[in-house]
Amino acid sequence: MLYFFQQVLNGLHSGALYALLAFGYVLTNGILHRTNLAYGAVFAFCGHTMILTAAFGYQALWLTLYAAVALGVLAAFLYAALLSHVLSRSVFEPLADRSPNAIVVTTLGILLVLSEASRIAADTHDLWLPPMLAVPVIFAEHDGFKATLTLIQLLDCAAVLAAIVLAAWAFARSNFGRRWRAVSDDPRAAAMCGVDVRAVFRHAVLFGGFCAALAGVLAGIYYGNISFGTGLVYGLKVLFVTAVGGYLSPPRAALGAAAFGMAESLWAGYFPLEWRDAWMYLFLVAMLVLIGAGRDQQKIA
Repeated sequence: MLYFFQQVLNGLHSGALYALLAFGYVLTNGILHRTNLAYGAVFAFCGHTMILTAAFGYQALWLTLYAAVALGVLAAFLYAALLSHVLSRSVFEPLADRSPNAIVVTTLGILLVLSEASRIAADTHDLWLPPMLAVPVIFAEHDGFKATLTLIQLLDCAAVLAAIVLAAWAFARSNFGRRWRAVSDDPRAAAMCGVDVRAVFRHAVLFGGFCAALAGVLAGIYYGNISFGTGLVYGLKVLFVTAVGGYLSPPRAALGAAAFGMAESLWAGYFPLEWRDAWMYLFLVAMLVLIGAGRDQQKIA
């Protein structure tokens, strides 16, 4: 039971990152109703930017480690704002009324561009941050086995929980949340009622980009590295993970993604690790086909 408890603790951290990514992805997808493969690339690009900027600040500007990381975090969010601006105005808006394949192909191209830009910036080398706040916090102990989480894992989970709770509360009570739901249900009817559909969409893309940047920063600080090729893997995972909670409610999508992170951790603890992604993808496809698509279509109808 203590070993099971350790796997549950591990799942809390991975589930938190998936939940944050799913929340941000649905903000855009709930209005666009198109597959956005570039979202995982934004996550990886911002995390990689944080690491590169921190390395530059530490080695070239002679900053302390934590000051260099803070500079990297600032750079990551600035790039997230820039990417969101370009995506919303130059990609999503012109292609919103076109074939769904147009946005899929375009965002796939953006994913490749961002991955290659990260590779060139790092000169095809993986840079690593030193371990930070890696002090283990013991939750339970028996016969020498300790169920622990590190301090950085606890801080990551706390940051994600605070961000999602605050965003969900604002989403439920703010004017933006009401306008977002109106545009998600019927953008033409919302426009006839005086809602600025374009402004709502641009803000949704921006907030989604900030969620991706925060997830990238937290993952980069915890793992110490985010490879330039990570965007494709996370782009596909976010696409399918969101199906567990549905594409039309950011809080529900976050809960479904957290459950997936927990299931992924339990698989890694009890079954062969090399088969984890294959079975997890199979599970997500089944959820999308059997539950997610029918539920979302019923809500739209």
